[in-house]
Amino acid sequence: MKGIIFDVDGTLWDSTKEVAVAWNKVLQEEMEGHEILTAEGLQKEFGKPMDAIAESLFPEMPEKDRMELLGKMMTYENELVADGPCVIYAGVPETIKALSEKYPLYIVSNCQDGYIEAFLQNSGLGEYFKDFTCPAYTGRLKGENIRIIMERNGLDEAVYIGDTQGDANACKEAEVPMIFASYGFGEVEGEYPSIRAFTELQDIDFDRL
Repeated sequence: MKGIIFDVDGTLWDSTKEVAVAWNKVLQEEMEGHEILTAEGLQKEFGKPMDAIAESLFPEMPEKDRMELLGKMMTYENELVADGPCVIYAGVPETIKALSEKYPLYIVSNCQDGYIEAFLQNSGLGEYFKDFTCPAYTGRLKGENIRIIMERNGLDEAVYIGDTQGDANACKEAEVPMIFASYGFGEVEGEYPSIRAFTELQDIDFDRL
């Protein structure tokens, strides 16, 4: 059996504007006068492990304090993105529905507890995904979590759809092929099959990858 595993941010949707609203609100309450975070700036952070994001945004703070702050920001973020006007990329709903008729679909992200659930609630696509995971549930990062999803669901083979070098590195670690979503947040080194729009996935013969 071959499954298709998806990244979330920069692949299925762009929630950066809503996340910026949420994070800035918490920052105003916790660290008055802190530099305002922008959606564009957050795109560079998405996909990183949580501790790496915290270190990047708050390098002057002790690790414990910045992780506590990030936790508060992400808790409020989940509430906003679950129902907020996040940008679900064109063609995602119909393409996910079409692919689910041929392949089992999964999600693996480096996000926090509750974020994938918020995406599924917002998009209404929960019924089309068989399983998902993230570091909050396993204590592992994306490469290992790809293998965890495969083993848990009896997948002999899988392909990952992602948009950053971090995704490419995780796929190498997990020994699975990746399709690069070039419309997303990042770039990748080396040659990968790529898509310029999510709907192009319907034209790919995944059994040949």
